[in-house]
Amino acid sequence: MKMLQEGAVPRRWPGRAALLLGVLLALGGLGDVRAQGLSWEGGLRGDAPDRYTVASGDTLWDIAGRFLRHPWQWPEVWQVNPQIRNPDLIYPGDVIYLHDCGGRACLGLERGRNEVRLSPEMRTLPHREAIEPIPLEAIRHFLRDHRIVDDPDSLDELAYVVGGDDRRLMSGLGDRLYARGEVEGSGRVGFYRVGERFLDPASGELLGLELESVGQARRERQEGEIVILEVTSARQEVRNNDIVLPLEARNLVTEFYPRAPEREMEGTILAVPGGVQFIGRLQVIALDRGRRDGLEPGHVLMVEQQGETVSDPRTDESLRLPGENAGMVMVFRPYDKMSYALVMEASRMLSVGDRVHSPERAPGAARR
Repeated sequence: MKMLQEGAVPRRWPGRAALLLGVLLALGGLGDVRAQGLSWEGGLRGDAPDRYTVASGDTLWDIAGRFLRHPWQWPEVWQVNPQIRNPDLIYPGDVIYLHDCGGRACLGLERGRNEVRLSPEMRTLPHREAIEPIPLEAIRHFLRDHRIVDDPDSLDELAYVVGGDDRRLMSGLGDRLYARGEVEGSGRVGFYRVGERFLDPASGELLGLELESVGQARRERQEGEIVILEVTSARQEVRNNDIVLPLEARNLVTEFYPRAPEREMEGTILAVPGGVQFIGRLQVIALDRGRRDGLEPGHVLMVEQQGETVSDPRTDESLRLPGENAGMVMVFRPYDKMSYALVMEASRMLSVGDRVHSPERAPGAARR
């Protein structure tokens, strides 16, 4: 108990949490707690609860936001008993509690019993779904179906739709259609339509060409340079000239580790899929930075709304005023030169052209 006596006891110190912390220390479950956690004043929300019971529909980001000023700092305060099975999975009914780690704030986990009490009986639920790290439904389509091509010239070598049954120009579910070109494999294929060209706003470099998924098909057979396909699903009608590609063999990534990039990062919001002008929470955006710049899934970036352009009253020079931090995004699908990110927080409307930067970086000064 020596460490407990040395550590400063904060204002928030639930008796149950203190007991649990003592047990964890005795088991060696927390290790060197002095190197973990955030300061009580600097990292926590002023209205952070001592305990919170996880509810169905919560996400890890939502729960972190109940305790922390910056939800992406969750890994810095997350402390659990290693004897708990799968401590990184949190379920409805579990309790997240706030406790002291040698004078710094930490969050711990109590497993729920997975029971629902019905008077006068008790029913045990056989299975619980772990909560999602972020609202995955908002990005599922981009994880599964969207593609980015670095070299537009490579599209000329891909198979493309040339016609359908009864000379149709557009086809849908259950229709048979024909594509020209070689389609490898014998399984399912996807239909893609060329979307937006993403260009670096400063240099004009092509960062990527969007291929938007419009449907899927089953490859029946290849006859010479013509491949015969049966449409199995379609978000839109499949048209002549749509590209045909074998579906990518990849697992759906659903686990994200929110954190700041390892090095200072600065970029720009390139576009919003769907052509939306103003951007709000839980919208997908495209950024002009990617893996070559050090971005990985889970990296969080602040969004700085562009400052107003004014005229100097003495020199008539045009000046851009400093921007204001207006939101936060999390990268979920990085490509080589660009990335897709999800807006996690937005205190005001964001827009294409707004600057993104590492959380540690302060807003820039006025610039000419």
